[in-house]
Amino acid sequence: MELKDTLHRYLRIESDALIWKLEGLSERQVRTPMTSTGTNLLGLVRHATGVEAEYFGLVFGRPLPFELGWDMDAEDNSDFWVPAEESTLDVIDLYTRVQAHADATIRELPLDAPGRVPWWGRQETTLGHILVHVIGDLSRHAGHADILREELDGAVGLQPGNDNMPSDDARWWADYRARLQQIADSFPE
Repeated sequence: MELKDTLHRYLRIESDALIWKLEGLSERQVRTPMTSTGTNLLGLVRHATGVEAEYFGLVFGRPLPFELGWDMDAEDNSDFWVPAEESTLDVIDLYTRVQAHADATIRELPLDAPGRVPWWGRQETTLGHILVHVIGDLSRHAGHADILREELDGAVGLQPGNDNMPSDDARWWADYRARLQQIADSFPE
């Protein structure tokens, strides 16, 4: 497998994980802010949508043939939450269309294709650099989504059909967590 194909595959593994973390949850659950900074599952998917749109569109002079529906610069964190009138399915549909546009950019350009990132101090870049950058960004947010989903309903896992966990026994996890807590408690605050 060529490097570009490998990078593209890892990009899609992370983006698919973000979408998968929404499965089976209510509109309320996917929008519930789970951290002091308001991080929520649907907002993470919206953010990923904007990231892929800009990095695989604007950076390479390949703007989307449709509107995102929001201005990423309208207000701070406008890409990390979703208005009530947009459903989870709307967000997933938009992300899927943005992914198709990004996939076309990745397929059609070589890894050394030049791009310009206006919001970076160093504006010149390549498709290869952008792939690594976006994989890093989406991996970070997929990790956030893992934790948020576990906090919401206890669901864990790497991908559908592969939870990548050592046990599914609740007693095992309770004992494991208790052991870790005992270690933590052995230190002063």
